[in-house]
Amino acid sequence: MTNVCIACGRHMLSANQHATGDEEKPYCIFCATPDGSLRSYDEVLERLTEYYLQTEPVDRFAASEMAREHLATLPAWSRVAAM
Repeated sequence: MTNVCIACGRHMLSANQHATGDEEKPYCIFCATPDGSLRSYDEVLERLTEYYLQTEPVDRFAASEMAREHLATLPAWSRVAAM
């Protein structure tokens, strides 16, 4: 079982935190569509940007840059970051 989401880095401590509750899915419920497939990079980027806006004292530009930098370190987006 993968305990860290490959798309956002969130720790998944139980099966219900994995996409569709399937421990074989390497990404979390927040990075999955309702059918269990991985959301697009842009969708995950926007969600993470919103998270940073709510939790950090930064403006949208800084939150977006923080999100891009973080996503570039994750396996799901390594190819995207190289572009």
